[in-house]
Amino acid sequence: MTRTAISTDAAPDAIGAYSQAIKTGEIVYLSGQIGLDPVTMELIADTFEKEIQQVFRNLESVCRASGGSLSSVVKISVFLTDLGLFGEVNDVFTNQFTPPFPARSVVGVNELPRGARVEIEAVLSIPKESS
Repeated sequence: MTRTAISTDAAPDAIGAYSQAIKTGEIVYLSGQIGLDPVTMELIADTFEKEIQQVFRNLESVCRASGGSLSSVVKISVFLTDLGLFGEVNDVFTNQFTPPFPARSVVGVNELPRGARVEIEAVLSIPKESS
């Protein structure tokens, strides 16, 4: 099995011993993204809406660096420090994705890195181009 690390300056640098994403075959596993600005490495947390929009910008950047896009996402895992934000998350998903929507789980957690309220990880499927 070949594993290829994916990295882009358009998303925040990893703040630990992990890759932004790993590609193996037609599958890409994206590490969790929080609402960090990739330039300043500061959390965009004025409002939850701005924070989750930054999360999606970061995810999209890593998707593109891996040869895909948000439309390549087949599975999403969302981690929330406040499950009361579930409705807002759902609203954002209806704006970011089109049917068929990716499979999704939402998990309530006690806390996230840097005081983030939301972290999202994803799995992409990027079929090889036929020759």
